[in-house]
Amino acid sequence: MTMKRQRYPKSLKEQLVREVQEVGNAVPVAKRHGINLKTLYRPVHEAKHKAWEVAAGVAKKIAPYVPSPQEFCAKNKENDQLKKILGETGLR
Repeated sequence: MTMKRQRYPKSLKEQLVREVQEVGNAVPVAKRHGINLKTLYRPVHEAKHKAWEVAAGVAKKIAPYVPSPQEFCAKNKENDQLKKILGETGLR
C-alpha cells in the first residue's frame, strides 16, 4: 500500500515561507497548518537561497577584521594570562 504524495499550491508555499520568516521558526508554522516539518524545509531553503542571489554585491562582501594595536596588545595579554592559568592547573 503506497501513500500518494500531497502537492501544495505555490501560493500556499509562499505564504508558509513568509510565516516562517516572520516567526523565525518552521516548527510552529508546520504544526499550525498540519504539515510535516520536512515539507517546509525545501521551500524555506530555496527562499533563503533566492534572497542571497538577488542581494546586492556590496551586501555579500565581508570585510576582514583587523584589530587595532591596542586590541592586539590586550588580546596578547589575555592569552598570556590564560596560558599561565592552564599551565598552573596542568601541574596539579
